[in-house]
Amino acid sequence: MESSKHNKLCSCFNLCLFLTLVAAEPQTESLLTLKSQLTDNFNSLKDWFIITPGVSDKVVACCSWSGVRCNHNSTFVVSLDLSSKNLAGSLSGKVFLVFTELLELNISDNSFSGEFPTEIFFNLTNLRSLDISRNNFSGRFPDGNGGGGSSLKNLILLDALSNSFSGPLPIHLSQLENLKVLNLAGSYFTGSIPSQYGSFKNLEFLHLGGNLLCGHIPQELGNLTTLTHMEIGYNSYEGVIPWQIGYMSELKYLDIAGANLSGFLPKHLSNLTKLESLFLFRNHLSREIPWELGQITSLVNLDLSDNHISGTIPESFSGLKNLRLLNLMYNEMSGTLPQVIAQLPSLDTLFIWNNYFSGSLPKSLGMNSKLRWVDVSTNSFEGEIPQGICSRGVLFKVILFSNNFTGTLSPSLSNCSTLVRIRLEDNSFSGVIPFSFSEIPDISYIDLSRNKLTGGIPLDISKATKLDYFNISNNPELGGKLPPQIWSAPRLQNFSASSCSISGSLPEFESCKAITVIELSNNNISGMLTPTVSTCGSLEKMDLAGNRMTGGIPERFAKLPHLRVLDLSHNNLSGSIPSDKVFQSMGKHAYEGNANLCGLPLKSCSAYSSKKLVSVLVACLVSILLMVVAALALYYIRQRSQGQWKMVSFAGLPHFTADDVLRSFGSPEPSEAVPASVSKAVLPTGITVIVRKIELQDKKKSVVLNVLTQMGNARHVNLVRLLGFCYNNHLVYVLYDNNLHTGTLAEKMKTKKKDWATKKRIITGVAEGLCFLHHECYPAIPHGDVKSSNILFDDDKIEPYLGEFGFKYMLHLNTDQMHDVIRAEQQKDIYNFGELILEILTNGKLMNAGGLMIQNKPKDVLLREVYTENEVSSSDIKQGEVKRVVEVALLCIRSDQSDRPCMEDAVRFLFEAENRFK
Repeated sequence: MESSKHNKLCSCFNLCLFLTLVAAEPQTESLLTLKSQLTDNFNSLKDWFIITPGVSDKVVACCSWSGVRCNHNSTFVVSLDLSSKNLAGSLSGKVFLVFTELLELNISDNSFSGEFPTEIFFNLTNLRSLDISRNNFSGRFPDGNGGGGSSLKNLILLDALSNSFSGPLPIHLSQLENLKVLNLAGSYFTGSIPSQYGSFKNLEFLHLGGNLLCGHIPQELGNLTTLTHMEIGYNSYEGVIPWQIGYMSELKYLDIAGANLSGFLPKHLSNLTKLESLFLFRNHLSREIPWELGQITSLVNLDLSDNHISGTIPESFSGLKNLRLLNLMYNEMSGTLPQVIAQLPSLDTLFIWNNYFSGSLPKSLGMNSKLRWVDVSTNSFEGEIPQGICSRGVLFKVILFSNNFTGTLSPSLSNCSTLVRIRLEDNSFSGVIPFSFSEIPDISYIDLSRNKLTGGIPLDISKATKLDYFNISNNPELGGKLPPQIWSAPRLQNFSASSCSISGSLPEFESCKAITVIELSNNNISGMLTPTVSTCGSLEKMDLAGNRMTGGIPERFAKLPHLRVLDLSHNNLSGSIPSDKVFQSMGKHAYEGNANLCGLPLKSCSAYSSKKLVSVLVACLVSILLMVVAALALYYIRQRSQGQWKMVSFAGLPHFTADDVLRSFGSPEPSEAVPASVSKAVLPTGITVIVRKIELQDKKKSVVLNVLTQMGNARHVNLVRLLGFCYNNHLVYVLYDNNLHTGTLAEKMKTKKKDWATKKRIITGVAEGLCFLHHECYPAIPHGDVKSSNILFDDDKIEPYLGEFGFKYMLHLNTDQMHDVIRAEQQKDIYNFGELILEILTNGKLMNAGGLMIQNKPKDVLLREVYTENEVSSSDIKQGEVKRVVEVALLCIRSDQSDRPCMEDAVRFLFEAENRFK
């Protein structure tokens, strides 16, 4: 019955539509036909209907519709704008045949698919602007076979950005003499750039980036003397930058980044006297920067980072008075930072980290320009921070770590109220910490560790309302006491002040809900452990080892829900250890060195219930026995210390010895006891850890141990924690956290499909973990084996953890080619991450999807498969978000490495996708 009614309604609707079409004039009729062919789930074309059909044959009824604009007397349509209307479907070229007077056609930012209709190129001869960007059109781009290219003789703008076109670039577009804007970026065009593209007569904007282009960049592009903007990067060319580009006299913007270019910078670029932005990063350029580059006085942005450029910064850069961004990081440059750089009046961003620069920073750095961001880390700079570095009042990031800087931090930084991030670790700074936190309200990250600072911690640190990370560890003469209100800093998560000679007692723990890590080992802190620490609900780690704490361990300690690491060793604590599983699992090394402390995992407290008289009678005997035992123990320790096994522990593992680990295998030499490369072991205290065995080669021993140490110090929410390792000359046993026990991503995809929110969280979590390894670790740590079986989970949380990171890369690494190996392995990570996204989105069906197979598949076909797997209908608001995530995956699996985004960009793209469709 219901079906019959539905059929009658459909018949009635079709009849009405037919009568309307019959009554409408041709242009209105064509638009109604177009509407009937499209998917419009958001009813964007709701006003496309005729109220009183057949009123006039001269007036076009559709002129009042949204997106439609007609001439002054409404006799024909001159503009059709359907951009960003959430429309889908394929386009029929026939519906456009009647729009012979159309001047503008914009259908950008929709989900149109299939081949783009060639009729538009053949018949809309008056068209001046054609924008089809951000759709899913596939197949070959319509070209000039039969004169199609030249038919659009009036075309000024052609924008086809971000589609799925394939095949070669359309050659005959070069015949369009009036064309000023040509954008064919972000598709799958292959082959080389046609030499004919150098014959455009009036072209001003050319964007071919992010395709699969190869071959040499044609020197004929130098003939484009009207061009002001050229982006042709993120492809994989051969050879060098053609020096003829220097003939493009009107060029203001040049981007050939990530393009596999070799050779050196041609000095002919100095002829580009109007050039404002030059981006050549992520290539293989070598040799020195030519002196002539300093003659491009119009330059605003210069980015030559991530190449093999050597030599010094030319003194000729003194002429770059308009320069705002100077990025030379990740090269092989040396020498000093010239004084002329400090004289540039417009400079606001200076990135030269990870080179071989030395000497002092110019004394006037920051005094002549509004310097905002300085990163000179991982060089060999010395001397003091320039006193005027913040004199213009806008400096918000200063990154100077891993150099040889000396001197004090005042007055250079003491009055810098705009600071957000300070990283000065691993230098030789001295003097007091000069900050008044009430005067730097936006500071969020401070690392002053491994210096020679004195004068204690500023008392007003609790006023740092945005501070989340504070590390001053290994400043052995810092001294002072902990500020009374330190734990009440509202966003403080990580507080590290180990080995700083801090005295006094622990402040009361109040309003400390945000803090997760407290590291105060090897100081002179006294007093008792306060029960108020139980208010720190997020606390995961507390290290108070090597202090003078007295009293007992409060029972309320055991109520901390997330506490996983506790070290109270080598204090003067007494009483019993709380009978809590977490406390007892810490191991005896978390409590040893407290003579009057008892309970598991130490000796039983019943030993202290003996009568005093008995204790007195046996005291001498015990003393004698202790002396004998101590002598034997000393002899045993010395004997063992002469052996080959050594232990390295990281945050998260109590201070176990190599003997403890080896005994857990039931053998002092466990090479036979643990034949598997990965296994589990129960340490003497009851802690279960994952153990990975690595066989050492003599030539690689130092490399492996250095990388393992770096891996152990890498801490991120999306990384499995490395707890420590023990080693001799032939073997290494690496210990991992065993708390991740609910299976791998590969296993979970087999048992249960995830909803979109869960998949999104997993993808972004993996991306953030990889981004940390690639961009926050120095040197970078490639994962080396990104796949679903190496993604782990904790309990029923959806937060992913990257396991097995660093191992494959480490075992193939030699010191002399570390830079190249890191780059190559990072590219593998990015590619594998793209495949992992597709595997997650297809519920495991596209596991290890061959990049070539996917790239040859039209994007609209792939999207339909992904939508189906995720039950995303065309009316679903999250369709756009899914589409953008697929696009990130496709970028990552580009066959050419230079076409892929770095992990920083991938994370940014993912968050842009999420935020755009909220």
